[in-house]
Amino acid sequence: MNRKESNQIPQLPNKTLGPISDLERHLPSDWWRSLFGSLYLKTDGDVVENDLNTQKDIDFLIEATGLEPNDRYLDLCCGQGRHCLELARRGYNHVTGLDRSRYLVRLARKRARSEHLKISYHEGDARKFRLPADSFHCVSILGNSFGYFDAEKDDASILKSVMRVLKSGGILAMDLTDGDWMKSHFEPRSWEWIDQNHFVCRERSLSEDGRRLISREVIVHAERGVIADQFYAERLFSKSEIFDLLEEVGFISIRDHGNLTSHSTREHDLGMMENRMFLTARAPRKVKTDKKQAPKFTKFTVLMGDPTIPDPVKRNGQFNEEDFTTIDKLTQALEEIGDYEFEYLNTHATLQQTIRDKRPEFVMNLCDEGFNNDAFMELHVPALLEMYHIPYTGAGPACLGLCYNKSMVRAIAASLDIPVPLETYFNPADQSATIPSIFPAIVKPNYGDSSIGITQNAVVHTPEQLINYMEELREVLPGRPVLIQEFLSGAEYSVGIIGNPGLTTTVLPVLEVDYSGLDPELPKILGYESKWHPDSPYWTEIKYHEAKLTEEQRRKILDYANLLFERLECRDYARVDFRMDARGEIKLLEMNPNPGWCWDGKMNYMAGFAGMRYSDMLKLILDAAAERESLAVQNRVLVGA
Repeated sequence: MNRKESNQIPQLPNKTLGPISDLERHLPSDWWRSLFGSLYLKTDGDVVENDLNTQKDIDFLIEATGLEPNDRYLDLCCGQGRHCLELARRGYNHVTGLDRSRYLVRLARKRARSEHLKISYHEGDARKFRLPADSFHCVSILGNSFGYFDAEKDDASILKSVMRVLKSGGILAMDLTDGDWMKSHFEPRSWEWIDQNHFVCRERSLSEDGRRLISREVIVHAERGVIADQFYAERLFSKSEIFDLLEEVGFISIRDHGNLTSHSTREHDLGMMENRMFLTARAPRKVKTDKKQAPKFTKFTVLMGDPTIPDPVKRNGQFNEEDFTTIDKLTQALEEIGDYEFEYLNTHATLQQTIRDKRPEFVMNLCDEGFNNDAFMELHVPALLEMYHIPYTGAGPACLGLCYNKSMVRAIAASLDIPVPLETYFNPADQSATIPSIFPAIVKPNYGDSSIGITQNAVVHTPEQLINYMEELREVLPGRPVLIQEFLSGAEYSVGIIGNPGLTTTVLPVLEVDYSGLDPELPKILGYESKWHPDSPYWTEIKYHEAKLTEEQRRKILDYANLLFERLECRDYARVDFRMDARGEIKLLEMNPNPGWCWDGKMNYMAGFAGMRYSDMLKLILDAAAERESLAVQNRVLVGA
């Protein structure tokens, strides 16, 4: 929000470290995750909410790059979207902005809507983001938004991502603090009033190696006292250092266009915006890879669960008629795919010997039952394949192991600011459990898939029901930790992703679970009965349809799904489930790497919404895995591995 929209600053909990002698010691490694919110626009608003500065930046950008109205332009680290907005006002037609701050991206969208400007804003990490390769004529990194990370390799990762999305000969434009100048001109201490009630005190010092400027801001309310005490840092590049880095990544025709100066509406501390270098560099001509040179995989070995041995998850502990129907449907669909040949492997007793002696070219890993039909050993299948250096589809062992732990996934999601349900973790060794303050609640095992341990009785409305169901879980799944979560009673959604970050990616239409046919007396959940009891109303009455979401809801749910896909290192395909709470807030239910691939599963329903056949969906997964592995092979060749 700009200064005209509000004069209020959120009142944060009082917290200050008091006097400290070493700023660097208190610097969080990921300070950039939380700094860029409403307080940032207040403390730095005299510069970054200054229309004259923005117009001057865009004048400089257009002159230095020759940007034309129909060029495709990406503002990386766009913040509240000020540069995108200014370009769109000037008649530029293909403007995109990307930033990690959800708050700033939301604000950018709001401002674009209010001015009826067509701008595409995305939330994402500048080091690895999901925009098509070779798609932009110009990418900018403006407003001194470079050099935030602890590791210098992360700076290079940003530039490599820029190189990926630039067309042949496309231009990178960036401004960043003149490091040599800043080392001798920064203000060690300053303070200023930022409105009638708040002032900010700043401290600055060089890092121990002299390559970063560490800053501290203490924001104070005249009557309430300290409301924030925050630290941040930026790497100080000399002109020769940034030129060397750009050349190392592969940019050519690097030019220095002189220095930019900013102005402050408060006529006070400009910080690192005071004196900035403005540089441009070109992407070299990109020669398309000769597909004949790239490895082409044509033979897949389809690896599945073993139908000859017990499976404790399935109905009656064994493969049933519906399981064999699912396998038949799969083989028929794979026969429709003309690009690949298939053979099938499902005997686990000799699995290791078969893999060793009859080395598959590529494995289509559909063994979500786990090795020896043990769900706890799902990760052992890809681990075995990796031991023999055999490529395979889907997630790796680390991802599968992590996502099997629901509480751990919830914690990671919360760290990414993805809303999650309230939760209590109950270890079976504990003698008592914390009774949740809000009912209804849902009780579920912390480990498990296929809804094992989640029945209609898992939704509890009283402490007595909670204790009874926990006792039931102790008998069915002895020794397994239990989660007690708030029950999300709103609409339930699934997002299907096929592909890999930086490569070809397809996000399927969002699915909504339709509980309208279910008896109102039954809790609305997709529990064990919905997957394994054909005579249950949960099997017969629950339907699925394409979700009807607002633009904001759709954007939010897709951003959450893509962010989790990357952070948890999913590969090739995954499904993310969400549900609204009673107030309409979308929260994470579950992350599913290697989700159900069957013809009547959610992934195929979503593919159907997009007009695909079952075979089309399976081919997308195979193509994604083959593309990923082909690139990995090429990279290994390049580094001489």
